[in-house]
Amino acid sequence: MIRNILGSLVALAGAASAVLSPFRDWYDGRAGQDYRVRDLFGGITATESGVLVSILLPFLFAALLVIAGVVLRSRIAVALAGLVVLGFTILWMVRQGQAEGALTVGGDGAGLQVGVANALAGGVLMLIGALLMSGRRAGARSQGRARAQREREPVEPYAAPSADQVDTWPPTQEPGMSTHTSPWPEPEVDPYTGPDPHDPRTRSYPQAERGPEPGDPRDPVHPPHRPPER
Repeated sequence: MIRNILGSLVALAGAASAVLSPFRDWYDGRAGQDYRVRDLFGGITATESGVLVSILLPFLFAALLVIAGVVLRSRIAVALAGLVVLGFTILWMVRQGQAEGALTVGGDGAGLQVGVANALAGGVLMLIGALLMSGRRAGARSQGRARAQREREPVEPYAAPSADQVDTWPPTQEPGMSTHTSPWPEPEVDPYTGPDPHDPRTRSYPQAERGPEPGDPRDPVHPPHRPPER
């Protein structure tokens, strides 16, 4: 993603430089828009040219290719635009050298001037932008790898507890056993002491009446004994 953005910015800067170059001086004070496109194939003449039929025409086409390549993330379109700008600029230099006998570079306004440098720089920037861009297929492959990696990673509904809170996960974050945590107090269970003898529902069988204790005067089998006389 970052490579596409950076490459797109560099390519757009190159397209802007290429489109602006015909409006600047190219050779001996003559602007690039004064050179006709057909003069690049038949020879440079002194005939003035209209803007739309000048060397600006292929540069506009290259700028449109750059915009389409940036939108579609197509490295081929951006690279082709750079080759168009460089190709027409070099072709003009060849024709201009044939017309003048030789190309010169002078600091007093004679010879090659800044417009040619802008055109060459624009074409080079377009090629650099195409190299920096990762393209649509590379971006789709990286997105596919990231999606597959996310699918392979196990999904944990709760974050792992820290070392000092091992009994608080998951899910209520309360102290105690993690499988028996509850926000409500636990009910108290009464200890079982057996059936209630006074409750008729639990007295299924009649209880036998208890007889007199041994040694009781009322006991006919074990009468009380008197102490021996001395």
